[in-house]
Amino acid sequence: MADILYSKIEGEGGIPMLVLHGYFGMSDNWNTFGRQMVEQGYEMHLIDLRNHGRSFHSDDWSYDFMVEDIVRYMDHYAMCDAVVLGHSMGGKVAMHLAAKHPSRVEKLIVADISPRTYAPHHQDILEALNAVDFSLKPSRKEVDEIVSARIKDFGTKQFLLKSLYWKEPDQLAFRFNLAVFNKDENAIGEGIDEASLFDKPTLFIRGGASKYIQENDEVLIQKYFPQAVIKTIPNAGHWLHAENPQLFFEIVAEFLV
Repeated sequence: MADILYSKIEGEGGIPMLVLHGYFGMSDNWNTFGRQMVEQGYEMHLIDLRNHGRSFHSDDWSYDFMVEDIVRYMDHYAMCDAVVLGHSMGGKVAMHLAAKHPSRVEKLIVADISPRTYAPHHQDILEALNAVDFSLKPSRKEVDEIVSARIKDFGTKQFLLKSLYWKEPDQLAFRFNLAVFNKDENAIGEGIDEASLFDKPTLFIRGGASKYIQENDEVLIQKYFPQAVIKTIPNAGHWLHAENPQLFFEIVAEFLV
């Protein structure tokens, strides 16, 4: 039997909603939002995608595999369809899922990512993470110092270090599968298929200070998602849900009414 993705489930019996985190992230990034949506009557499934968080690691690393993981997850929980929200890489998974399996997605919410192809742009992060030699059994403080020397943005560094954990009593490790990420930097930037179409309610939320969704992306969004509305969170960067969580929640809640 194939592995089922790890998740945190809250609000049992409500309208099912899946939340898919971004690259290097995990379900923990969405705890506050999850609690807010439970209060709105949703059964929240905060999911760890493959090679992230507490989910399984695999050398098979592509959006096709991640989409099938979600379909298998929904089948496992006897879920016909759900509201699906994805941020960044998770947004790409959500778009691919909606295009390939439209009957499984009631409404689609995409946070700060476009359907287009993105060139590799995580080299600085990969370099910082690869600089940590866990065979030397570094302390948390030492790992922090190594990553801080290469990642100057405090928020980005803190986000990455959330995946640091004690694999054994004296051995730290990252929860994500860095070895697989190193093998294929292009996989994460792939655009959705040219023939894709999802003609159901869709919300794109972008950060006003982020460059991930640009003006010329709007035509592409409308092409693949003709019912899409695009909302902007002013002054927010790529981690818009963490930078302005209340406005992010309000935009989502209004869309789902």
